[in-house]
Order: sequence, then C-alpha cells, then structure tokens
Amino acid sequence: MGAGSSSISQLASNEYLKRFVSEEVLTPNDPFWNQLLSFTFSIPNTSSDHRLLEESIMPLYVELVQNHSKSGNVASLIHVFLSRATELKASAQCENTVFTWQAHNALFIVRCVCKLLIQHLSEEEVIEVLQTSPPNEEGISEDSQNLVEDLVTSLVEVVVDVPLADLTYALHQEATITLLVLTSALVFASGDDCYLSVLKMLMTGRASIHACLFVKTLLRRFMAQDKPPAKSERGSIILGLASGLWNVLTLGLASSGEEEQGRGPESPLASLSVLLLLVLTNHYTADRTTRNPYRQALLHAQNFHDPAESTPTQAVATFKLEFATLYKSLFTHLQDDQTTLLLYLLLHKNDDFRTYVLARTDVESLVLPILHTLYHAPDSTSHHIYMSLIILLILSEDDSFNKTIHDIPLKNITWYTERFISDISLGGLLILVVIRTITYNMTKMRDKYLHTNCLAALANMSSQFRSLHPYVCQRLVSLFETLSKRYSRLCESLRAAEDLLDESESEMPDALGDVGVLEEVLRMVLEILNSVLTHQLAHNHNLVYTLLYKQHLFHPFSTHPNFQDVTQNIEMVLSYLMGRLETTKRDPGVQDVQEVIQQGVLHLPKDRLKKFPELKFKYVEENEPEDFFIPYVWTLVYQKSGLYWNPKCICMFDPSQPDG
Repeated sequence: MGAGSSSISQLASNEYLKRFVSEEVLTPNDPFWNQLLSFTFSIPNTSSDHRLLEESIMPLYVELVQNHSKSGNVASLIHVFLSRATELKASAQCENTVFTWQAHNALFIVRCVCKLLIQHLSEEEVIEVLQTSPPNEEGISEDSQNLVEDLVTSLVEVVVDVPLADLTYALHQEATITLLVLTSALVFASGDDCYLSVLKMLMTGRASIHACLFVKTLLRRFMAQDKPPAKSERGSIILGLASGLWNVLTLGLASSGEEEQGRGPESPLASLSVLLLLVLTNHYTADRTTRNPYRQALLHAQNFHDPAESTPTQAVATFKLEFATLYKSLFTHLQDDQTTLLLYLLLHKNDDFRTYVLARTDVESLVLPILHTLYHAPDSTSHHIYMSLIILLILSEDDSFNKTIHDIPLKNITWYTERFISDISLGGLLILVVIRTITYNMTKMRDKYLHTNCLAALANMSSQFRSLHPYVCQRLVSLFETLSKRYSRLCESLRAAEDLLDESESEMPDALGDVGVLEEVLRMVLEILNSVLTHQLAHNHNLVYTLLYKQHLFHPFSTHPNFQDVTQNIEMVLSYLMGRLETTKRDPGVQDVQEVIQQGVLHLPKDRLKKFPELKFKYVEENEPEDFFIPYVWTLVYQKSGLYWNPKCICMFDPSQPDG
C-alpha cells in the first residue's frame, strides 16, 4: 500500500513527463516519443484508480497549459498517434506487439490530457490547445486547424477497421474512452459557452461516413461481451526504464485497483461501447439542420436473418445484425441502466426490432428482468424505474403481447418474496409488480407520470386479463381500496378546511390538486376493472369473487358524478350475481359462491353491459426529449464508465444525486 502511494507521487517529477509539459519543442519526429511511449501498466479500471492518477498529474497539467503555446507538444503527440494509427490495421494483422502497444500508450496520454482540459476549459479553448502546433525552424507554427477532426476520425477508424484481439483489446478500449471524453464538453459547460464542436465533427465531418459500420461495431461489441485478456507481467523493452515513470505507474495502479476490480463490468469494452452509442444517438435528435447518422443507423438496423427486404420510404444507410444475439444480450444485462435505455430506443424507434421482439415465443426472457428491476425499485434509480415502465407500456400497445403473457406459466419466482406463489402466469406477475410499483410511488416517489405510465400499461392489457390468480385479484382490488380510503380522507380534510378557510387558504390549491390527481387515478382503476368485466367476464371468476367480497367499496362511487358511468357495469354484474346467490343456500360457502359465479357469468345477458371504447394508450415522448435524455445519458457515463469525472467541475447535473 505504501509503495503504491509513494510510486504515484513520483509521477510529477518524472523526467519524461516534465520534458513533455515544458517549453521544450518536441516535434513529431523527435526520438523522445519512442522513449515516452515505451511503458507497461495496469489500465485504470475504476473511478478511484483514475482519480488517483488524475490528482497525481495535476501539477504537470498546470505546467502544460502554461507552456503549450510555446512548445505545441500536445499537437505533436496527437501527430505521433495519427502516424501510428494509419498502420494499426496492418500491425495488428502481423501481430506487431510493440507498434500496437506504443499506439495505445500515445492515445492513453492524449486521453488523460484531453480529459483534464475539458474539465477546466471551454471546448473552444480545449481545441485551441490541442491544435497549437510546434513552431518550425523559422519560429512559425504550422497549420493544424483540422487536427482534432483528424483525431476524431482516426479513433472511429480504429474502432471499425482494427481487428479486435487480445493484442488490440486495450487499444479499442482506449479509443472508445477517448471518444467519450472528447464528446463530454457539454457536461462541464456553464451557460452557452459550449459549441459541441467535437459532436458536430462526428455528425457531419469525415467520421460520419463510417456511422453505419461504427454503430454496428459498437452493438456487436455489446453482443460479444468480450472480456479483457489476462494481464501479463511484461517488462519495459526500453533499457534503463525499469525504475522510471511507467514501472512506477504499474506498481501504483495495480495495487490500488485490485480491491475494486470485482465491482467493474466483466466486459469493460462492451459497457463502454453501449455508453458511447447512447451518447452519439441522443444528441442532435431534434436539430433539423444537423442530421444524426448514428441515430439513423441504429433506428433502421435490420435483422440479419430476415428474408424480407425492407423498402424504406427514404434513403437511409442501414445494416443487418443478428437480432437473436442482440435480444439475448439485452435481456441478460437489463439490470444495467444503460442496457435498459438501449432497449427502450430500439423498441420505441426501430420498427423491425420491435416486430421481432413481439414475435418471440420467449418474451418472458425480456419481461422478467424488467419486473425484477421494478420489484426492487428501492435499489434502482428513478430513471431506471421510469424507463422500465415505459418499455412495458410500449409492449402493452400490442394485442398479441397482452394475450400471450397470460398463456405463459411461471413457477417459483424466488425474488418475489411478499407471498409464495407456486404457479402464476407471466401476465399475473406483471400485474402484481406494476401494482406494487404504484404503491411504492404513492409512499416514496410521488411521481404523477409514474402513476400514469403504470395505469396506462394495465389499461392496455386489461381487455386481455384472463384466469387471474386469486392473489392478483386481491391486490388489484386492494389498490382500489387504498386509493378510495385516501380519497375519502382528503375530501374530509377539504370539507374541514372550508370551515377554516382563513387559516388554510394557502394550502387549499395543493389539496385540491391532490384530489384531482386521486380522482384521475381512481377513475383509471375503475376503467381497468370495467374493461375486464366487459371483455373477459367469463374468464375471470377469481376477480368476480373478490369484487363480490369487497362490493361495499364501490357503492359510494356509483352515485358520484365523476365515477357513475364507469361503475355502472361493475354494479350491474355484482347485483346480478348477488340476486342469484340469494336463491341458493341461506349461508353459501366459498364453493357455493364460486359455482354461482361460474354459472352466472355464462347466463348474464351481454346487452345489459354498457359498451365502452377499448382502453388504448400509446407512449409519446415529451416535446423536448433531449432535455431528459442528454443529462440522463451523461449521468450514466459518470456512474458506469469507470472513469473519474471531477464532480466540482460538472454543470449539467448534480453528481451527488443518483439520477443527476
């Protein structure tokens, strides 16, 4: 531990780094770069590792900013990387270890410099530092006005062109991280001082011609979930460097990172690829002047095994992908916020993928992880809960999905611990979890939109509710009971407040607003129950039994002007069955009641049920979706990338909050 700390502390005094940040001009052809780039180290893989490194090199960063205009050494380093990048594909194929190794090391230093610059300077100033070239022999700086775009384009080309192997894994990981860093200026921008120059380069510059293949590559990395190669104990190949900078770096980071390594993703490259994909596809979504080719590519991806050729209405670059593998990768990693957000994008915006998912015969593979997330809501962020519910809402817009989920039996769902249920349908479990989410929201989050999405999903599915488990029926009616009691208490409070209007006048608008929200929720629950009785009465004996047992709950609402219409069918069915019960035994048992229900629902004249339009709700994004999605995506990068982002420099969101 002591050795690790003392080793890192030596970075600021390392002779190679001090030359790099000094006023000394180091041209791209200087032999110095071969010395600087010949190091081995354990790649920092946790936020604490990166923080340790970043804090240790801060004195060097300060000196670099002071001297860059005289030396132009940052631009020289970028030129060094670019010169090596052009040969990376060939060197990887020839297994040229040294060449690939040095290219990676150059990129690692570029990334560290860029990250510190972006956290402390405006993007315009960052680009100026990166493009300040070293003076030539006459003392005049060479023109490097396109150097940042050259770097961005080169990084994209590394990802799409260089084969992924053990030798190049770290290089691919570093290229992905560097792109994340270069596009992060908006996170640290205050006010309007951010121009999104790098993102604009990716959208409209030379790199954009690779957009389709780039998106495909990022998705395939996610699908492959390749793990990093085992670390080797390789020494420096430059003699005399063993006691220098990079042996020190190896000692410092390896010791501090081992304790946290188990908390990182098994495939850091897959995780970083999803984060970068989300960054690229969630910017420039509403800008009519700038087309987002990465978003277009993702939203028009097609199934590799689909024999039908699509005929798009407009010319859109697209690609084919193995949807079966993508589907499996998604449901396997739905515990991660970023995977849930990727699934949302594909289901909401990619018609081919949504059609593929809804045609699957194992839809429970996708739904169960979502229900698991909702069931453990206290362990998730509110955004993760929200996106999971929206996915259910999107799925519930399909009638075949709503029918199929009640035909899929489940056994022994171990994570559902409120009550042991040995046999239940997927549809029944879905209803239970959504009701539980509504209850959790009422007591903890109090989010009106969460209620709306929960109830909209249940409403969409209600016309297909069939053979509901008795416990599901109890929970559904108990939800109405809980809401109705709260509504009654609130109305009583309002009546009491009217008598003391002068004292409570300031609280009246809030109370009236709460009453209005509760009335909306109560009405939706009644509409759901009405829909079940209207469309599936003969297939829901357990629900009818529960309604009979709790029929006193509905009587007050049958005369209320806001609920009278939607309680009419409920009251009629219950009255009809009660009439039949009265002609049976004086004290009918459970079995007697069930027999009356089974016979009664068959003989009930259907024309006595009032016709209502089928409940259909469709998810629609907000008018300004970027206001929600951009901060959300960068919050995920902050939390999940394994990098250290100085919270004091962040302006986009509050890093102390789970949801930003």
